[in-house]
Amino acid sequence: MAVVLVIASLFADVAQDQVPASVPWHAESFGMAVIATLTFGFVGIFLAVIGFKIFDWVTPGNLEKEILEKQNVAAAIIAGAVVIGICIIVARAIG
Repeated sequence: MAVVLVIASLFADVAQDQVPASVPWHAESFGMAVIATLTFGFVGIFLAVIGFKIFDWVTPGNLEKEILEKQNVAAAIIAGAVVIGICIIVARAIG
C-alpha cells in the first residue's frame, strides 16, 4: 500500500509541474469576434451532423427513411435526443 502512495505522489508532482497556465483568449476587435463565432459555429454544426450520421450508421435500419417516409415519431424523438446530446458534447469541447 505504501508503494502505491509513493508512486502516486511521484506522478502527482510531475503532473503538477507540467500543467501550463491557461491563457484566456479575447478578440481584439468586433470583426475577430464575428469570425471566431462563425468559425466555431460551423465547426459545431459540422461535428453535430457527423455525429448524427455515425449514429445512423451504427443503428439498424435507415433512420432518415424511418423519420421522413414512415413518419415514425419515436425515431424522430430518439434522433432529436441524439443530436441534442452531441451538440452539448461539442459545445463543451469547443467552449
